[in-house]
Amino acid sequence: MGKLTLRQAAEWCGGVVEEKYADVEFLGAANDTRVMQPGQLFIALQGARDGHDFIKKAMDRGAAAALCSRKVGDYPAIYVDDPRIALGRIAREELKRIGAKVVAVTGSVGKSTTKEMVAAVLEQAFVTSKTPANHNNDIGMPMAILDMPEDTEVAVLEMGMNHFREIAYLSCIAHPDVAVIINIGTMHIEYLGTQQGIRQAKLEVLEGMTPQGMLLLNGDDTLLRCLDMTPKQRITYFGCSEGCDVRALDVSQADSILRFRVEAGRLTFPVEMKLEGEHYVADALAAVTVGLKLGVTPEHIRKALDEFQNMSGRQEIFEAKGCTIINDCYNAGPESMAAALNVLGNRPGRHLAVLGEMLELGDCAQAEHYKIGRIAAEKADMVFAYGPHAGRVLDGTITGGMPEPMGRAFDDPMEMAAALKRSAKPGDVILFKASRGMHLEKVLKAFLEEEK
Repeated sequence: MGKLTLRQAAEWCGGVVEEKYADVEFLGAANDTRVMQPGQLFIALQGARDGHDFIKKAMDRGAAAALCSRKVGDYPAIYVDDPRIALGRIAREELKRIGAKVVAVTGSVGKSTTKEMVAAVLEQAFVTSKTPANHNNDIGMPMAILDMPEDTEVAVLEMGMNHFREIAYLSCIAHPDVAVIINIGTMHIEYLGTQQGIRQAKLEVLEGMTPQGMLLLNGDDTLLRCLDMTPKQRITYFGCSEGCDVRALDVSQADSILRFRVEAGRLTFPVEMKLEGEHYVADALAAVTVGLKLGVTPEHIRKALDEFQNMSGRQEIFEAKGCTIINDCYNAGPESMAAALNVLGNRPGRHLAVLGEMLELGDCAQAEHYKIGRIAAEKADMVFAYGPHAGRVLDGTITGGMPEPMGRAFDDPMEMAAALKRSAKPGDVILFKASRGMHLEKVLKAFLEEEK
């Protein structure tokens, strides 16, 4: 972004700024003093802790001004009723000012990876910006927009949610020109009730879309293929199924290389990616479809996907302590857990699955953890489970035919790490997978630490 004055930002969000500070400029925004950069606008949010209590610290660390709801000292500030809503309004107007096309990416599983792939493809032809890491909510996405360079031509924005109306809010900030829905899974079903409810929440992305916008849907997902609505936006289906506008054919996996052939009308070209697991085909096809719709050539699409590397913590495969580690700690739901176990099972060696809780499954939690146990029994030789439903995972492994001593449940993650150290042998393949809130990366770190 270019620098904004407090006067301009206050006009956009309906706030008040003292005249003596009206021409103060800021560049970007942050709501955490620990990561804030000098010159940014500090957002004083009311959460578990009151952001107003940190305004002085923010100013001492170089903040240009604060966005807040009450005066805390004589500092440059914009005063508003609700800093969160005001942040969204400022981001909306800044995105308009930049004039970038907007691609929104959402879905139950794989949206972060898809966002990264889409951005990689578009970077071949446009000045492209994207939401970093997990900045996909009503605070992170607007802050990401305010960090985007002024010459951004395409903004790729991940949109997450766990309640109704959250994506509608994000869509009305971003006004997407293109929206991608990867799939409808079971994550967040605790709050949304059914998969139909999850679909309804994902389709809220339509509410802020431009009238001539393009809606790109996974045609292999029956809940997306059978929509009981006719949106104004043009729909394009991608997938492996017949009737999809952009199809993947001849999918194969060999030597850690995922291959398939794209067919889009009369256009056809091969794709190779350094990824393991056919579940990545849908993510890649979404990126291919966005690229083709926005005019990226097949040659550039192929180059972007060939060079693509996934984000840290998302099926990050490396060698350590004589073992092959599959670090997939970033997040988990039933669909992604099953896909990760399949990747584990397809690798040569003894297979160890270190599984943490899958959160936000509500009344489905017991059944879904049991199902994962059944799958783990087929794909792993040993299972280490941690979390409130670890027992149900082990029930599933036993029903699935795994000998009872080969599965263990833990209440303490460090005890699990210690048991894993005792059990692991050179040549093993070890999968670490759990919902983000379980912080399974701490178990991985403890496993990798050398004994003192």
